[in-house]
Amino acid sequence: MTDRAKVRPLARNEIASRLDDLARLRITVFRAFPYLYDGDMDYERRYLATYLEADGAFVAGAFDGDELVGAATAAPLGEHKAEFAEPFAARGLDPDDFFYFGESVLLADYRGQGIGVGFFELRESEARRQGFTKCLFSAVVRPANHPLRPAGYVPLDGFWRNRGYVRLDGLSTAYGWKDIGETAETEKPMEYWVKALA
Repeated sequence: MTDRAKVRPLARNEIASRLDDLARLRITVFRAFPYLYDGDMDYERRYLATYLEADGAFVAGAFDGDELVGAATAAPLGEHKAEFAEPFAARGLDPDDFFYFGESVLLADYRGQGIGVGFFELRESEARRQGFTKCLFSAVVRPANHPLRPAGYVPLDGFWRNRGYVRLDGLSTAYGWKDIGETAETEKPMEYWVKALA
C-alpha cells in the first residue's frame, strides 16, 4: 500500500454521494488504451446507479485526502448486467456462483504503489464474506496491431496471473461503447478471468 492514498470500502450512502466522482474517474481512466472509451456523465450515472440497486454490490475507493483518485467495484454476477452473465448460463454454469469484479480504475499518478493489489484484496475479502468461492472479471480484447495501441504497451495479464487469476478459454462476451473518434457504439469482445478462493 502507499502513504499517498488510502484504500477502503465505501458505505452505500457514500457511494451515492460520490457517484459523480466515480463517473469522472471511469471516463478519465477508460479513455486510455485498451478501452478508448468516449464516455459521458449521463451514461455513467445510469451505469453506476446499478451499484446502488444491486444486492451484494461493493465499491472500494482510493483517497488522497478527500479526493477520490481510484475506485473498484464488484457485485454478484447474477446481479450484474445480463451481457456478462449470459455466456455462463449458456455453458451450464450458474452465474450465482461467481462474484464479479466490475472495474478497477486509478489515476496514472497513483499507479505502481500497491493500490491495485489492495483493490483485489478488498473485493476478494468481500466475496468470501458473502459466501462466494469464485471471483471473476472481464477485460476487453484488442488486436495487437490496433492503430491506437501505444508503443511499449504492456497488458495487465501478468499482474492478474500474479494475483492468481486465469483466463477462461473459450468463454467470451461482447459489450458495446463508443470509442474515441467513433460516432456510434460498437461491440467489443471481452474475455473472462477467474480465481477460485482458498
